[in-house]
Amino acid sequence: MVGVTVVSLFLLLITTAANSAVVSFRDGILPNGDFELGPKPSDIKGTEVLNKMAIPNWEVTGFVEYISSASGHKQGDMLLVVPAGKFAVRLGNEASIKQRLKVVKGMYYSLTFSAARTCAQDERLNISVAPDSGVIPVQTVYSSSGWDLYAWAFQAESEVAEVVIHNPGQEEDPACGPLIDGVAMRSLYPPRPTNKNILKNGGFEEGPLVLPGATTGVLIPPFIEDDHSPLPGWMVESLKAVKYVDTEHFSIPQGRRAIELVAGKESAIAQVARTVIGKTYVLSFAVGDANNACKGSMVVEAFAGRDTLKVPYESRGTGGFKRASIRFVAVSTRTRVMFYSTFYAMRSDDFSSLCGPVIDDVKLLSVRKP
Repeated sequence: MVGVTVVSLFLLLITTAANSAVVSFRDGILPNGDFELGPKPSDIKGTEVLNKMAIPNWEVTGFVEYISSASGHKQGDMLLVVPAGKFAVRLGNEASIKQRLKVVKGMYYSLTFSAARTCAQDERLNISVAPDSGVIPVQTVYSSSGWDLYAWAFQAESEVAEVVIHNPGQEEDPACGPLIDGVAMRSLYPPRPTNKNILKNGGFEEGPLVLPGATTGVLIPPFIEDDHSPLPGWMVESLKAVKYVDTEHFSIPQGRRAIELVAGKESAIAQVARTVIGKTYVLSFAVGDANNACKGSMVVEAFAGRDTLKVPYESRGTGGFKRASIRFVAVSTRTRVMFYSTFYAMRSDDFSSLCGPVIDDVKLLSVRKP
């Protein structure tokens, strides 16, 4: 009996050490970031995870549920759907999941994950890698599936990053919280201005990881108070998110990445560029649609300091783009460039997914006066 007890204790220590170990980071899905490896039967009661080390590679705190797509689990009358694979986790009030990763100190990283709200309340998620943290609202549903892919960024302050996803909610139903799946990460390499473009990352080629099966794009929420953006060089200065789209799933005017303005005037991106007072500049860009059944009359409003330009675009929802430019004289040493969509739109194939015009290939150059 003593021998069995010693062996059991040894196995428990091995399991605990494996879960709390620091894993070397590689671009892509985190170790068990899709939660397909689940708790042992003894570590789960119904859907509730009983042991903080029960989910391999993760440490859980508070009321965390392990949700299976095969079980047909419901929240009231709503069936809880898993976006990819067979399993996901749900975070109840003040619950969290975390994982420790080996990273490069000083390097920038973008975290990507799928989230879905399960209740009518104003659900939010707190994402942190000390000392950085940010609150991401998940109340607005952008896709018809109910699942949206979000991105958040941080700069590594040490060689170990503890990634924490926390539900700060205080709902009447303690189990009423967001579902999480598909947690992934990639290194970011912030671009610099060049002699061909004063703006940084004007083609949006540098940004968050887009998972191969992510057909909805990646949402970049407002980061008004955050130090780092998952879209290097750009700020999301609006109430709602913008969407990062790729050539694998969407029509892109140029290169492999672009931005879709999915929430009208509530969905805006901006960048502040260094300019010389009295000099003339040209801001040029492409406006189009993502070939995602987003049809109708669209207008993108572009701002360069005090100057504005409205660019109409008639979308058939099958892809395409047009180019536009605005010439202006700088009145400050720092000029704000901003874009948003005048109108709201929804996809014509499901009438529930938010969509909008795509912008790409944004360039700012100084020119001689005519």
